[in-house]
Amino acid sequence: MTLTQLRYAITVANARSLNEAARTLFISQPSLSTAIRELEEEIGVELFRRTNRGILVNPEGEEFLGYARQVVEQYELMEAKYVSKEQPRKRFSVSMQHYTFAVNAFVEMVKQFGMDEYEFAVYETRTYDIIEDVKNFKSEIGILYVNDFNRKVLTKLFHQSNLEFHELLQCGVYVYMWKGHPLAGRKEIALEELEDYPCLSFDQGSNNSFYFAEEVLSTYEYKRLIKASDRATFLNLMVGLNGYTLCCGLICEKLNGSDYCAVRLKSDERMTIGYLVRKGAAISPLGQRYLDEIKKYDNMVID
Repeated sequence: MTLTQLRYAITVANARSLNEAARTLFISQPSLSTAIRELEEEIGVELFRRTNRGILVNPEGEEFLGYARQVVEQYELMEAKYVSKEQPRKRFSVSMQHYTFAVNAFVEMVKQFGMDEYEFAVYETRTYDIIEDVKNFKSEIGILYVNDFNRKVLTKLFHQSNLEFHELLQCGVYVYMWKGHPLAGRKEIALEELEDYPCLSFDQGSNNSFYFAEEVLSTYEYKRLIKASDRATFLNLMVGLNGYTLCCGLICEKLNGSDYCAVRLKSDERMTIGYLVRKGAAISPLGQRYLDEIKKYDNMVID
C-alpha cells in the first residue's frame, strides 16, 4: 500500500467516476483501475461498487477512506513544513445539529485564534451525517443530543463507529417560537395547547428515523407538522405560520436576533447535549477551545 494508491482511491471517491478521476490525476483509466484493484486485493476490502450512476463507495470503503484522508493530509502537512518549508495552516472542523449556541461558540473560537494560520469548517447537518463526519475524519468534533428515548440506539451506533460521546450540558425541553406567537407570553406550555400550531422538524433525509430526530418527543402524534432543512426557514415559518419547535432553550440573540423566545414545556423530558470524538483521539487545542466556549452555556441553562 503506497501513498500514491491512497491518493488515487480518494480521488476516485470524490469524482465518483474512474474516467473523471483519471483525468484529474493525469493518468490513463486502465492504469488507475489496475492501481485500485491492486490496493483492494492487498487490504482485502472492495472499496468501490460500479453502478449506472457511477462509482459508489462501499460501507467498508468509507471507513478505509477516512483513514486514508487522514494519512494523506498528515503527509501533506509534513511535506509543507519540512520539504517546501511552508508554514502549514492548522485545520479544525465541527459538525452539529442546528444549535445557535454551538455556532456562536465556533464564532468565538475563530475570533480568538484568527484565520491567518488556521483553516476552519462548520457543518450544521443531520444527525446521522454528524456521526459519519466524525467517523470519517471530516470533522474532529460532533455536537448532538441524547435522551432516554434515543440513547440506546445512538450509543450502539457510536460504539459501532468507534466514537465516544461526552456530556456537555443537561437541560429540560423548551418551545422555541417568535415573540409574536399567541402563547409566547406564557411561563409554561403544555403540548396539547400547541395542537393548532404547526410543529417544525428538521428533515433527516434517508435516515428519517424517530431516533435521529433533532427534536425530542419525536413519536408524538402532531396534528400539524412541517419538515424543513435549515434554520433560516424555521425562523421564517415561526413568523409566517406561528410555527414552533422543541429545543434546549438556549437562545443566541447575537445570531438570531431578539424576535424569538423559548418557553418551558410542561414535560419531564431531559436532553443531554454532548460531543462526539473518535475513540482514544486527542482533542486539538482548537477543539478544546471550542468545547470550552460551549461549556460557558452551562451557566445559562434554566430548568
